[in-house]
Amino acid sequence: MSDDTNNVGAQDRSRIAGHQEHEVRYFADKHGITVEQAQQLIAQHGNNRGALDNAARRMKG
Repeated sequence: MSDDTNNVGAQDRSRIAGHQEHEVRYFADKHGITVEQAQQLIAQHGNNRGALDNAARRMKG
């Protein structure tokens, strides 16, 4: 039996989809960092939005 494609569930706002360019760009713009810096943070800290927000604030100084 296949999954019900009409039931997609709620978005998980506590995570950043690092493979989606628009999400990485939004995160970078939000924190005033480059896309490359945002990608480095995601690689270092995973995709947890809270941890990434804290790391971006520390990076910014």
